[in-house]
Amino acid sequence: MKYTQLGRTGLKVSRLVLGTMNFGPQTDEADSHTIMDAALGAGVNFFDTANAYGWGNNKGRTEEIIGSWFAQGGGRRDKVVLGTKVYANMAGDDEAPWPNHDKLSAVNIRRSVEASLKRLGTDYIDVYQFHHVDRSTPFEEIWQAVDVLIQQGKILYAGSSNFAGWHIARANETARRLGSFGLVSEQCLYNLAERRAEMEVVPAAQEYGLGVIPWSPLHGGLLGGAIRKEREGGGARSTSGRSAEMLADPTVRGQVQRYEELLDKHGIAPGEAALAWLLTRPGVTGPIVGPRTADQLASALRAIELELPAEVLTELDEIFPGPGPSPEAFAW
Repeated sequence: MKYTQLGRTGLKVSRLVLGTMNFGPQTDEADSHTIMDAALGAGVNFFDTANAYGWGNNKGRTEEIIGSWFAQGGGRRDKVVLGTKVYANMAGDDEAPWPNHDKLSAVNIRRSVEASLKRLGTDYIDVYQFHHVDRSTPFEEIWQAVDVLIQQGKILYAGSSNFAGWHIARANETARRLGSFGLVSEQCLYNLAERRAEMEVVPAAQEYGLGVIPWSPLHGGLLGGAIRKEREGGGARSTSGRSAEMLADPTVRGQVQRYEELLDKHGIAPGEAALAWLLTRPGVTGPIVGPRTADQLASALRAIELELPAEVLTELDEIFPGPGPSPEAFAW
């Protein structure tokens, strides 16, 4: 496994992040434990989750599964850099949401941290992440709440997810004014087929010392050999949902066809190539992979050692051209 520091911090994290969103809804507790053991055994030390994972009436279930894995001992908790998130209302589908039980008010941050700590069976969270920007809560209030939690030892760092570039700037300028450490990471939608983060989010993260953690690196399965799986009649994500919807667009299908043909020519698995490409991008700490099975994790791990030839990188840019940074992306 290869490691890097998370943004401007001294914290060393693996260049592959284990996403746990499928633990509970798609993968049962025993198999989830097997995947986490395999990831840790392979040197993956950065695990990502969220308080809402489990979804519907089972929100929080994913954190509970991770907590039961920690409880097995063997140094599991000490070896893991644990990230979870706050923002969503935790009411189930059959419950009415209650005021102040969501977003980033100081009261909800405090409540949510305590609930996550209990489900996770730990006394601290390494990276506590804002799952979305809260346009109603000033950053002064957010940093006040975060600093109290840091002083109490309940969290060590704060990160963001789905922030615009100017949100990152505003958050960290406010933190600087208050003497707070500010955001250290940003989780954003970023992959070969969706490169708009390169316009402002990635540059802002680099300027303010945030590690970039791409989510959906295979773009809902689109970059994981979707057309081949469609042709072979396999891969549920390729034949339904977001991937199928995108393939219905002739332009997208043409791009993906060229992508798969290029990688077939070089004997490279599409999903591994998509991950390896992200690892070449400036500012990227490591992509989040969300395996449903141990085999999917093994495929993702191979991407760490994959060196894409220069001609492949050049052609990938031709197939999926990025917008470039702002303002050049839309002006001279």
